[in-house]
Amino acid sequence: MALSRIDTTNMIEDVPQSKIDNNINFRNIIINGDMSIAQRGTSFAAVNDDDYTLDRFKYDISGTDVYQFTISQDTDVPTGQGFAKSMKFDCTTADASLDADNFAIIHTKIEGQNLQYLKKGTSNAESTTLSFWVKSNKTGTYIAELQDEDNNRVICKSYTVSSSSTWEKKTITFAGDTTGAFGNDNGSSLRVNFWLLAGTGFSSGTLATSWETRNNVDRAVGQVNLGDSTSNEWYITGVQLEAGTTASDFEFLPHDVNLRRCLRYFYYDDVRLEMTTKRVSDTSRAGYKQFPVPMRASPTFTALTSHEISNTAVNDTSQYAITFQQSGSDGSLPRYLTYNFSAEL
Repeated sequence: MALSRIDTTNMIEDVPQSKIDNNINFRNIIINGDMSIAQRGTSFAAVNDDDYTLDRFKYDISGTDVYQFTISQDTDVPTGQGFAKSMKFDCTTADASLDADNFAIIHTKIEGQNLQYLKKGTSNAESTTLSFWVKSNKTGTYIAELQDEDNNRVICKSYTVSSSSTWEKKTITFAGDTTGAFGNDNGSSLRVNFWLLAGTGFSSGTLATSWETRNNVDRAVGQVNLGDSTSNEWYITGVQLEAGTTASDFEFLPHDVNLRRCLRYFYYDDVRLEMTTKRVSDTSRAGYKQFPVPMRASPTFTALTSHEISNTAVNDTSQYAITFQQSGSDGSLPRYLTYNFSAEL
């Protein structure tokens, strides 16, 4: 029986445009917005300023920091939304009277070369929409902020946690910025900031609801103090930033795809050492190993089994060279090597 030919020339015309738009891959600018990847660990107590926590999310604090949070990956998630993990902030040391220079922020950074389609700095600059799920027993006003690191500009919007200890979805649209283009490179151009507390040095002005040159007093006006009681908790998941003025459903990626996107910035490995090596001396050998994916930049190296390592050179973003001590009189190699590489923004 002969098979008839199907004419597909005009089939796309019968598909609603919204169906096409909602299936664009990688529309979410945020990496690991579902909080599923946690290479560094799943719980971080007394987190310091500028420390990364879950992959792609960094904690910032300022001033004399009496308040402290334990930050962790949690399984408390919105019911029926497809999420398996969230990021939790648990206040462990309270400070009900903030100094002017106090703040606490959780943020993520995006490379400029991934943002060129937003056309920032032109008359055609795109609006962006931030959506996320949040839960806290500390109700009130919170601030979400876009920070242009290339041009020292910010735009801030408030959202309200209305119901105590209840998951709520928030959607915030930011206007496009016709001033200041993002650099077309692998540097940090855009930060997405979620404020948790702010002293008067960051909250005593007028909230910057339109793009402006960064003026700290305008950045977190109205922000509640999540650090004023050890009973306070704050959860977030489903973070998505996309071009346009409406929020689409969260873009779930396969776990391996999400992980590989994170590996561009941080790579942790404690698997069996498998490396083609050559003899350097009677007591050491050297070899090369590939990264799972090319890293964003030449990374820094941290060896967690440093007693076995005599020298490490990161040659480029795709591989590194390592010289390590032989572990036995028979010239055998160490069976395991634990290390990490960071090329964070």
